[in-house]
This record gives sequence, structure tokens and C-alpha cells, in this order.
Amino acid sequence: ITSSLTESLFPAIRTVNSAVRDEVIMDNESYDFIFKIVLLGDSGVGKSNLVFRFTKNEFNKDSKSTIGVEFATKTVQIEDNKLVKAQIWDTAGQERYRSIASSYYRGAVGALLVYDVTDRNSFNHVPMWLKEVEENAEKDCLIMLVGNKMDLNDQRTVFVRDGRSFARKNGLAFIETSALDATGVDTAFQRILQEIYKVQTKKQLKSVNAKADGGGGAQAPGRGAAAQPARGQAITLTAQPEPQQMQQAKGGCCAGG
Repeated sequence: ITSSLTESLFPAIRTVNSAVRDEVIMDNESYDFIFKIVLLGDSGVGKSNLVFRFTKNEFNKDSKSTIGVEFATKTVQIEDNKLVKAQIWDTAGQERYRSIASSYYRGAVGALLVYDVTDRNSFNHVPMWLKEVEENAEKDCLIMLVGNKMDLNDQRTVFVRDGRSFARKNGLAFIETSALDATGVDTAFQRILQEIYKVQTKKQLKSVNAKADGGGGAQAPGRGAAAQPARGQAITLTAQPEPQQMQQAKGGCCAGG
């Protein structure tokens, strides 16, 4: 598809490209690292409102289905007083946009795979979305399974045990959220960003020590120092359990209670 044809058929692609360009040109914000996170899942599961809640602390009751891909950012402080900028890519759930949107998964080091706890079909489609993110995102991208709309508990068709079981079998992190009342939203995003930083600094420190031991001329940092991940670098992502909100799942970080 040529650039002009892509823009005429998919104006949202043009909008995202423009947003990214403006972000680069106008961003005077100070931050230490930048990490890309994508959201995936069926149309209507609440991906856009998760982004609104995290980035603006807002909920849009009249939110419409995303066309193509939308882009948002938020800078948060993590341990060691480091500032991390999250680039969040909200992808369309409609089938007709999947081939176009897939290019935006590249370079992602974190992914939230979202379903609606009141919509069993959205949960049944999780394996399809899982396959897509595994094929298009970075090889070591952490995938967190997110059961959204937990505030509608009396309308549930997907229970916590269902999400936890799928996450455990597939080595995913898991948490339930409510974009409406904000439950779990900050926890999900903050945990991913925190663990990206934590794991990567350990990985870099191990690499520096290995080079020093091998006579490669590199010196290990002194006591208390930590090697820093390069901005924009692909990052292996794991995570640790968090009381009540999250617990250990095979190969991932979190399981909702």
C-alpha cells in the first residue's frame, strides 16, 4: 500500500504519524527513559478508556471505537527517582485494521491484552490477539492479560479464575481493572514500567561484569551504582508479585485476585 493510499484509506494512520512527529519536535519534557506499550483486544473492551484513565485520569462514557491506531504518552517516576515516559499505542480491535495496525507493535516492550469481563467472546478471542502480539512485538515483550470492566461484577461472564488460568498456562501477567472507577489501572501501567527499568538495569550490570571478568576492558560499576538501559532499546520484561492486586504467574508477573 502506497503512503498516499494508506492515508486516504486510513486517516488514523496519518493522525498517529503526525502525533509522533509533533511529539518528537515539541517534547521539551525531561525524562530518563522511554518505553513503548501497546494495547490489544476486541473492539469495545475499553482499551481507549484505560489509556484515558491512566494518561488523563478521565473516563469517556461516549468513547467510540478506535479507527486504526491512537497514541498517548505519560511520564511517571519510578524507583531511583528515574523518570520514565510511556508511549502508549491504542490499537483498533476491528478486523479490517489489523494488518495496518500490526506495524505499530514493532519495538513494543510491553503489551496489555484486554478483554471485557462481561463479554465472553472477547475472552474467547484472546488466543488470537496473543498470537498477533507475539508475532509483531519485540521477542521479549511482556504480555499482561487485563480483564477490564470489573465494576460490572453482576454482569460477569468471565470470572477471575478464567483469566488467571489462561494467564498461567500461557506465561502471561494478569490483572483485572476498571477504567470507570480507576481500579487497577495505574497498577497495571506502573508495574510494567517499573519492571522494565528494574530488569534491564540488572541485565546491563550483568553484561558489564561479564565483560570485566572476560578482560574486555569494561569496568563494573562501583558499589551502589547501576548500569543504565539505553533509550529506545528492546528490553526483556519480567515482573514481581504485588500484594492483593497481583500475584506470580508462570513467566510473568501478576495475577488478579
